[in-house]
Parts: sequence; C-alpha cells; structure tokens
Amino acid sequence: MPSESTIITCPSCGRRNRVRSTRAGAPRCGACHQPLPWIVDASAASFEEETTSSLPVLVDFWAPWCGPCRVVSPIVERIGHEHAGRLKVVKLNVDEAQEIAARFGVQGIPSLVLLLNGREVDRIVGAVPEASLRSWLAGHI
Repeated sequence: MPSESTIITCPSCGRRNRVRSTRAGAPRCGACHQPLPWIVDASAASFEEETTSSLPVLVDFWAPWCGPCRVVSPIVERIGHEHAGRLKVVKLNVDEAQEIAARFGVQGIPSLVLLLNGREVDRIVGAVPEASLRSWLAGHI
C-alpha cells in the first residue's frame, strides 16, 4: 500500500510541497531547499508509518470536542514550524483511533507523547502553558 502524502507549504518561499512519510531524514522544499515543518494528521491505519522516523516525533493525542486540546494545538503547530527539519509532529484524533490511544495508555487529553526511534521517552498530559511545553521539549531535541 503506497504511503499517503501531505501537502506542506514552505514558510520560506510559499511553494506547496507533496511530502510522503519516510523513515529517514526530513522534508525540504523542492524550490528553495529549506527544511519544511513536518506536521501530519495520522489515522489508525497510517499511525505506525507516520511515527516511524529518524527525527524525534511529537504525537498529539486530541479530540475535536476537547477545549484544552484546542488551546494546545496551535502551540504544538507553532513549535513544529519552529523546529522544521528537527521534529515531526503527528496529530491523532483519539475518537477515531481508540485502540492506539489505549495502547499508549492515554487516559486524558490533550496528551503529548515524545517518541525517539519509535520508543516513548516522555509525555505531558493536559493543557500546559507554552513556556512549560517548550522547556519540556527542549530537554529532548
């Protein structure tokens, strides 16, 4: 089964780039060659492929009805943009992927899980202030 692709607009030049999930490396713009922010929505079917990466992967377990998730989501995306080429952000709707959420022991959302080489190294649960989230992440990437 071919991997799904994501369209990512380059923040440097504005070109739209089709990016497929890959195990190694980070996406770069086809025009200006700058690193692209790698932020993808995963489904239950694509989760394994999306979280297999040589980059650190920040998984955002969320749900559309969750108020705190709507507060944290823009922060996570901003951090994903700032760490282009060094971090992959994978967003997973727990209502659509309950088995994966259960496998990771997610009992409260938002839950942010950091994976390195496919293994969980840390997590943070709840709507934490942006400074706390940045500090937590800085210790890992």
